[in-house]
Formats: sequence, structure tokens, C-alpha cells
Amino acid sequence: MLPALIVAVLVATQLAAVGFALWSAGLAARAGARSALVGDDAEVAARDALPGLLRSGADVTDDEDVSVEVSIPRVLPVLPDVRIAVHAALEVEDAS
Repeated sequence: MLPALIVAVLVATQLAAVGFALWSAGLAARAGARSALVGDDAEVAARDALPGLLRSGADVTDDEDVSVEVSIPRVLPVLPDVRIAVHAALEVEDAS
């Protein structure tokens, strides 16, 4: 019973880490897109919006849209390194 409980806790913690990375990358990509829309440096804004845990290994690009790619934190070091990417773009709508 105890080993199953430990495995369940580890799986739940890893799933939370996936959600954390996905949510943080999405927020950072949107921050970069907002910054690009007003003419500021999108890469700097996106990187600054990332939590410190994800910032060092992040890849941020600003082409047609802002892309943020981060590694998912691993609960156990034996797990493979998995990266996720999120893209965001904003456009000004015509007011007429």
C-alpha cells in the first residue's frame, strides 16, 4: 500500500510540475507579445516574466510571434528532459 501511495504522490507532483511549466511559459509568451506590440524588446520581457527556476534554460524567440520554450522540472532526476513550447501573438484591431 505504501509504495503505491509514494508512486501516486510522485506522479501527482510531476503533473503539477508540467502544469507549472506550461502555465509559466504561456504567461511569458503573452508578456513578450504585449511588449512587442508596443515596440519594446519582446525577448527581454518574456524572459523576465519567467520564474527563476525556468529562466536559465529557456529559449525565447521573437519572429512572427513570441515563442517560449522551457524544460519541465523533473521530480526524479532519472526522468528524461522534456521541453514544451508556447507561442503567442497580438495584433492591433481596426477601430472602425
